[in-house]
Amino acid sequence: MSPVFSHGDLRLYLLNLLDESPRHGYDIIQALSDRTGGTYTPSAGTIYPRLAKLEEEGLVSKSVDGRKTVYAITEAGRAEVLARAGELEGIEAGLTDSVRLIAEEVRGSVREAMKSLRADLAAAARERQGEASPPAEDPRAHSRQQLHRADAALNDVRGRVRAELRAHVARGGDVAASVVDELTEALENAARTLSDALRRER
Repeated sequence: MSPVFSHGDLRLYLLNLLDESPRHGYDIIQALSDRTGGTYTPSAGTIYPRLAKLEEEGLVSKSVDGRKTVYAITEAGRAEVLARAGELEGIEAGLTDSVRLIAEEVRGSVREAMKSLRADLAAAARERQGEASPPAEDPRAHSRQQLHRADAALNDVRGRVRAELRAHVARGGDVAASVVDELTEALENAARTLSDALRRER
């Protein structure tokens, strides 16, 4: 399954959440789940070590409120969020793409599970009716399945390339024309290879 946060992005996103308001650990986990449409719910083992590291760096402070530990951003943490506002925009854009890709993967998995269930039910029905062998696979159904795989692969690559480009620019990086030229050429070569392969299949 596609990752929601790239390396290091979760740290900055946690600071951003605390910049909005102080939160306790469960509230942070719930906020991450809500903002990813339920596709990403990190464990306590993922969140608390990062909060402890942010506290060590002086970017976050914590206080005890009854039985809960509340985390709040410090002035140093707020300054980092402000200085890296451009990166946050890139993270938000990448987050949107990642959540969409995960949702597509989940829908694809559900479709495959339903297809497998229907096949099992059909096989059980044939056994009850005493059929000697199952009918041949419908070529059109096979083609539709492969088309779905191709769509998923294209969406995955598109999402990763788009997120990487946006994050690079958000961090102040430059995208050279030669890089875009190479990307365009690689895509055109892939399209030609696909066309040649499809022609050979006719």
